[in-house]
Amino acid sequence: MGKVITLFKLLPKLHQMLLCGLVFVTLIIIFMPSEEVQASKQTPSANGEYEVNTRYDVPLAFREPTPPSATLSESTPEQRNRKQQLAPSAAKDSVTVTETTVKPEPPAPKLNEKRFQVKSGDTLAALFERAGLTAKDVYDVTQLPKAKKNLLKIMPGDNLVIAKSEDGKLVQLRYHLDKITTLIVDNGPEGYKESIVKKTVEARSKFASATIENNFWNAGVNAGLTPNQIMQLATIFGWDIDFALDLRKGDEFSMIFEEEFADGEFLKNGNILAAEFINQGDRYTAVRYKDGSYYSEDGRSMRKAFLRSPVDFKYVSSSFNPRRLHPVTGQVKAHRGVDYVAAVGTPIKAAGNGRVIKSSYNQYNGNYVFIKHNDTYTTKYLHLTKRKVKTGQSVKQGQIIGTLGSTGRVTGPHLHYEFIVNGVHRNPRTVKLPKSDPIAKKEKAQFAQLSKTMMAELAQHKQVAIAAH
Repeated sequence: MGKVITLFKLLPKLHQMLLCGLVFVTLIIIFMPSEEVQASKQTPSANGEYEVNTRYDVPLAFREPTPPSATLSESTPEQRNRKQQLAPSAAKDSVTVTETTVKPEPPAPKLNEKRFQVKSGDTLAALFERAGLTAKDVYDVTQLPKAKKNLLKIMPGDNLVIAKSEDGKLVQLRYHLDKITTLIVDNGPEGYKESIVKKTVEARSKFASATIENNFWNAGVNAGLTPNQIMQLATIFGWDIDFALDLRKGDEFSMIFEEEFADGEFLKNGNILAAEFINQGDRYTAVRYKDGSYYSEDGRSMRKAFLRSPVDFKYVSSSFNPRRLHPVTGQVKAHRGVDYVAAVGTPIKAAGNGRVIKSSYNQYNGNYVFIKHNDTYTTKYLHLTKRKVKTGQSVKQGQIIGTLGSTGRVTGPHLHYEFIVNGVHRNPRTVKLPKSDPIAKKEKAQFAQLSKTMMAELAQHKQVAIAAH
């Protein structure tokens, strides 16, 4: 490079000037762009990519921002949204923000709610007056059919809940018809309206069992049963077991029964669902089916053709004895029935379905009733205080046919009961009663499944109870 400069200096001045001009022209020619290059400055390549060492216009986004007013009409909605995000100050100029003020709801009016108990001699009008209400309120409320039917018959001890507004107007009245049903009377803008609201009743099963030590009643009480449940259990097995004479110490029973609850509150005991009774080594079972009847675990009805005893008695004063000495005459005279002692007036029940063939009185039998059940069986009831059926009348098992007394030749109040089979007197306490009918064939499979489940549940509860002791 130094030699070139030295050689350039040795040239005459004129030659130096010409050489510099030539170099300058050559440089201009070299750096001047052609038409193709000028076009490429504005248009990217066909595949949309930009080539290296090529001049392009700088994109708009990298230029100095221009006022929105100058470009908003020429932009797409997406570009406008993007510009508003990049330039929030400009967006505020072009977007109108509307503010809405939400007014808070007025607070619900306060109610004065109070419970009133019906006193002896109270009427609805008297109770309303005590609650600070008017005779017009009584009139308006009793125009509603359900309110009229129930509120005009309020009884001492009943409770009414009355809610009033701050200005003393009746807003709502609630009256419990029973433990699960409530009558509600509302007083709104459209006047008085009434409704009946019922709680949802939930049934729960419970287990109870006991071994008889002294008597059946005490055993039931010790097991936590109510008097009604004890009687219900005796009724279920009453066709097979004489609860006055057949029970022994060591006999035992177990049962599953329902308890009804509403909103977690106990209401009452429900039906016995399944039970087992072991009497003198014999096992008896009962399962309640959907028809409300009880059947043994193998599907035979617990309701037999005849009751084992037709009266709820205290004790037997004289048993069946073909060679008994008569207590009045002292002579040997067969006692062809059983004498049951109970209070005068105790109801006497028909032992089975049948027709009354005699309802009369004589000096020996006193008031008496004879019932023919079919060609095989006849029953007789003697010494009644009153007769409640007439000759020729049809009766059903358990129907009251008279009351216990001491009419005729007797030494005290009792029922003399006879059981006749094909014209021959048999001992009512030991005679083999006809078998009960089985459950209907179409129900047999469904009952069998229910019986299996209930008996298994009963057995499981018994095992748990035994283990607990």
